[in-house]
Amino acid sequence: MIEDKKSSKVRNRRVHMANERTFLAWIRTSIGIMAFGFVVEKFALFVKQISYLLGKEVIPPPRGYSSFFGISLVALGALMGVLAFIRYKKVEKQIDKDTYQPSLILDVLLTISVLAIGIFLVIYLVHIV
Repeated sequence: MIEDKKSSKVRNRRVHMANERTFLAWIRTSIGIMAFGFVVEKFALFVKQISYLLGKEVIPPPRGYSSFFGISLVALGALMGVLAFIRYKKVEKQIDKDTYQPSLILDVLLTISVLAIGIFLVIYLVHIV
């Protein structure tokens, strides 16, 4: 009886630690998306600085699309971080109650985000060329 209770606590602890690792993976993903958004938003400034360094007159691309898209990515990354925390706390309670139900919200959000990024980059690159 004591052995079963101890084994159950160890197993439960491992499940909680796995939940925490998943949460941290989502946080890393959201930070990566925000960093990518920052780079996209500042791309015109980067092109301008490189042109000065190389001594060439280069007209940077207009800020329109990249600025809007970069700010959107930063916001999306922040939203994903908040949703990851909400999911983490929800799963933590479900583990304690032994009623775990998987949720697809973050998975769908990430998939749509990657698809949108890919489509935007293809359109942006085709437009520049």
